[in-house]
Amino acid sequence: MAKGKKLPTKAAALKELIEYQEDSAVSRTLIDKKAGTVTLFAFDEGQGLSEHTAPYDAMVEVVEGEAEITILGKKHHLKEGEMIIMPANHPHALEAAKRFKMLLTMIRA
Repeated sequence: MAKGKKLPTKAAALKELIEYQEDSAVSRTLIDKKAGTVTLFAFDEGQGLSEHTAPYDAMVEVVEGEAEITILGKKHHLKEGEMIIMPANHPHALEAAKRFKMLLTMIRA
């Protein structure tokens, strides 16, 4: 799907809503509301997010590939179809073990 286009009002395959970019991490916001956000990410192999905290609980669902997600120093290896909750205010980081796409749902309430 081309960048900047509105999301379809029909069923869509998450994997097809975002493309990988070499040596990069890219994101596409699907929902951005006061109550929270839903964002799709695509990470090239070896790319990731350094350790940080967020003030809200977040759920990561791997929709393609594999990722190492570290929460409070503990590593979790996730594969396609698996998910994990990253609790608010807990340090976390992630890295693409292989190219991967994930859906991040953050609830602000």
